[in-house]
Amino acid sequence: MTQSFKLITLVCALIFISACTQQKPTTGLYLLLDTSGTYTKELKKAQQIIHYYLAQLEPGDSFAVARIDSGSFSETDIIAKVTFDHRPSRANEQKRIFSATISKFIETVQSSAYTDISGGLLLAKEYLNEIGSDKKYIMIFSDMQEELPKGYKRDFELNLPDYEVIALNVTKLRSDNQDPTQYMQRLKDWQQRVEKSGGKWRMINDLEREESLGL
Repeated sequence: MTQSFKLITLVCALIFISACTQQKPTTGLYLLLDTSGTYTKELKKAQQIIHYYLAQLEPGDSFAVARIDSGSFSETDIIAKVTFDHRPSRANEQKRIFSATISKFIETVQSSAYTDISGGLLLAKEYLNEIGSDKKYIMIFSDMQEELPKGYKRDFELNLPDYEVIALNVTKLRSDNQDPTQYMQRLKDWQQRVEKSGGKWRMINDLEREESLGL
């Protein structure tokens, strides 16, 4: 075996090893659930979305679900969180526990008086930064009407580079039916705030089309 042939064989082996050890980019998904007022009636739809992503996410990916309530910048608002194990049997068990936790929450949830969407976004960003996912998604299952308790301040820069924020099931308020421009302006304001912070914005209202839920 010539020296040049040995060198070529070694280079090919190194390339093969590198390809085998190269990991697929991980996904971090954080879903915020609006629990204010009558919007809790919509949470069964959210449960279906959660089941969909539990089936789609792969080993090494992370998933967290938290409630949006009167003051959402708190770890206590996280309902369930997990990073999926590389062992299929363990990952399936994690998904089963996650699903059961969500079911119990939806069955017993109580409505909150206010809707701190901005605080929820901050908590989501903090969590996804901590786990270090390559691709970061924050989903907001809400009518996107933020209402804060007296004394709460949320007029800050979100700072969301490398994030995609997806608004889901943005239902119309009673006042929106009287004045549709309120609905359009509310969505425009959130889009501008996210994009100004360096993030991407998307809205999905047709939850029946699974292809629209793709990450």
